[in-house]
Amino acid sequence: MSKMYKRYLELKSEDNSKIYLFKSGIFYIFLAEDAKLMSSILNLRLTNLNENILKCGFPVNNLNKYINLTKSLGLDINIVDSLIDTPIPTKNYIANSSMKDLITKLTSINANELSIREAYSLIDDLISQAEQIRKEIEN
Repeated sequence: MSKMYKRYLELKSEDNSKIYLFKSGIFYIFLAEDAKLMSSILNLRLTNLNENILKCGFPVNNLNKYINLTKSLGLDINIVDSLIDTPIPTKNYIANSSMKDLITKLTSINANELSIREAYSLIDDLISQAEQIRKEIEN
């Protein structure tokens, strides 16, 4: 039994009403019964994780698209970014990911190499990103 499937079974035994979305490399995947359900709702192709377990998923760069779809349908999706982490509701996951991206951007800036024009442009961009994160948190 794969570690991911074992974690899926643990989570489902704790709360069977939630749908769990696992990050696996460059994909997000649903497993077993969640995969069957989400495949029919989101028109995702079902494949085999192994000979007994079904999966379906999408590339990580499509996360926002599918989160918005599931959100509009009122589905309770929790993202498992690591096999040991507590699942994160999608609202919090998107905001956390956006904050990580913003922090990464901030830490990569060498202020000594920026012109005044570039600095003002950067500040405008950072304010825009921070405002987007605020909106994600509020929704």
